[in-house]
Amino acid sequence: MKWFLILWAGPIALLGSWYGLSYYDMSFGIFMLTRDAHDLVFRIYGNVLGIPPETIPPLVARAIAVDSLFVFAIIAFRRRKQIVAWWRRSRAAGQAASAQDLPSAESLSSAP
Repeated sequence: MKWFLILWAGPIALLGSWYGLSYYDMSFGIFMLTRDAHDLVFRIYGNVLGIPPETIPPLVARAIAVDSLFVFAIIAFRRRKQIVAWWRRSRAAGQAASAQDLPSAESLSSAP
């Protein structure tokens, strides 16, 4: 499971860091981090896919979001027993706390 998460998060982190650095032209002297390289990459992908280059980043973000949902669903499915146990414990603790907040009949004053 650890390697599954690493192999999922690694490329996303690499793509996100490249996109952020190249979008804001923080190149540190590396051509691939310049805004010119950023625009060139998206122009090439746009020409290959036959779509305008400015539509690619939202498509990639949507794909990452869908993939993330699948990854978290797989993790939740694998840990469903632990999640159910945690849910029951938190519900029981919440009900116990709310029961303690209510005054009992013995603690009420019999004053008029």
